[in-house]
Amino acid sequence: MQSSTQSTPYTIISSDTHAGASIQVYREYLDNEHQKLFDEWRGSYKNPQRKHIGSKKHKNWDDEERIRDMDAEGVVGEIIFPNTVPPFFRTSVLICGNPSDADYPLRLQGIRAHNRWLADWCSEHPDRRAGIGLVYLNDIDDAIEDVKWIADHGLRGGILLPHVPEPHIEPLYSRAYDRLWEVCQDLEVVVNQHGGTGPPEYGAHPASLPIRLVETPFFSTRSFTHLILGSVFERFPKLRYILTEAGCAWVPGMLDSLDQRWQMIRSGNVGEFEFPEGVVPPEPPSFYAKRNCWYGASFPSPREIRDRDVVGVDRILWGSDYPHYEGTFPYTRQSLRRTFHDVDPTEVRAMLGENAAHLYDFDLERLSALAQNVGPRPEEVAVPLSPEEMPTDSMSGAFR
Repeated sequence: MQSSTQSTPYTIISSDTHAGASIQVYREYLDNEHQKLFDEWRGSYKNPQRKHIGSKKHKNWDDEERIRDMDAEGVVGEIIFPNTVPPFFRTSVLICGNPSDADYPLRLQGIRAHNRWLADWCSEHPDRRAGIGLVYLNDIDDAIEDVKWIADHGLRGGILLPHVPEPHIEPLYSRAYDRLWEVCQDLEVVVNQHGGTGPPEYGAHPASLPIRLVETPFFSTRSFTHLILGSVFERFPKLRYILTEAGCAWVPGMLDSLDQRWQMIRSGNVGEFEFPEGVVPPEPPSFYAKRNCWYGASFPSPREIRDRDVVGVDRILWGSDYPHYEGTFPYTRQSLRRTFHDVDPTEVRAMLGENAAHLYDFDLERLSALAQNVGPRPEEVAVPLSPEEMPTDSMSGAFR
């Protein structure tokens, strides 16, 4: 662990940033056959979010501006989720859901193009970037092939595991995925999921989007329950799983509820339901959470980390959500003061960087050298943010 003296700046690694190539650059990462198909598709594609054109969209790939922004914010490392629209997609890969069987062959080529681009892009700043590769679960053999490629090409952020609300794909608690989990465990590939993803289709109704927004927290954390109660962590005890941008304030209540129900199921009867022996893992859910799970608590407010001793200080990773509108940029330093001003610096160091370094294999010594020049110092973060300093133009939850 690093020294927690006031003279040592915090080494900050954002566990939640987003990047991707432009549509045209992705073309270079397709083979000849799919480049021709790309040209046909490109003619009919229209950007689904026109407001981003000419604003911050270039921050997804612009090396110079991105590094400049990170340094200004005191951030020296980042874990990178996708953000842009790969070939053959209609919208961002992060929110589009799982492909149908008909769409799958071309969508697979799209995520593989992204993975190739990401490996090249991360290699420009290998000490500062941990890219997360993409996989789909329509075909488990393809997913295993992609996991191996991701591990072999330096994407030490691991994989982005889709949530699975679609009936044409096996649920995550299915034993059919054991081959996949075994590969992830053996190759020490981190399994990531991201909040805001996983909801079903709500149809074209006026209330569809508001209802989706309200129900998003449930679908964002649903897979956490599926993996634990599906005994995935019992069968693969070294598998590492992290759920990012879903906060962590929900964890104590969720684990308390799961532990209670686990005990009820173990008794054999719950009301009219009868449960045979062995349908739940032998240890309570909280056991697996403490051993196998981490939480990317993006732009946390003070409330979000209030129960950090219950969640586990060593399990919480701070994130900026750069370059999203709800992220902390360009007010990261202010957000750190608001959330962490009264937290022990040793705990702050863990949540701001050390936990991420250990999970994603960053070299803390190298990053600490960078932090000497740009990182905020404990005495700076220890100053509470006054009401007058609260940003009025930020949509970040850090300032709620």
